[in-house]
Amino acid sequence: MLPMRPTTDGPSVLIPIPLAPKRLRERGYNQSEMLARALARQWRIPVALDVLVRARETPTQTALTPETRLANVRAAFAVANVQCPMINDHWTLIIVDDVFTTGATLAEAARPLEQAGARRIYGVTFARAAIPDFT
Repeated sequence: MLPMRPTTDGPSVLIPIPLAPKRLRERGYNQSEMLARALARQWRIPVALDVLVRARETPTQTALTPETRLANVRAAFAVANVQCPMINDHWTLIIVDDVFTTGATLAEAARPLEQAGARRIYGVTFARAAIPDFT
């Protein structure tokens, strides 16, 4: 893993994509959180588990078309505390997800952070999935 991270002014924090409680219980771990923790050790920055939360459960995205993925995750995330110092003090927020397919999850996770006042939001993923041909 490369020790490089986005060049930022000021402090940065990694925010893993949260799982819905039911899915977390079924799986036993959050893969995005595990990846964020590994990246945090390399980049020497904190992981924040209390900034972004699941607002609602969503079906798995694996069998969905690109068009339905965004609708599936629309409004699926919320900011746990709009008075969060990391947002109000304008930290650089780096959303961590495991796989990038269409970008729908990262885009929807960034939306409430931006609405809460975050100014610098990046996304990092560890794999790029091919979009299946649904025709």
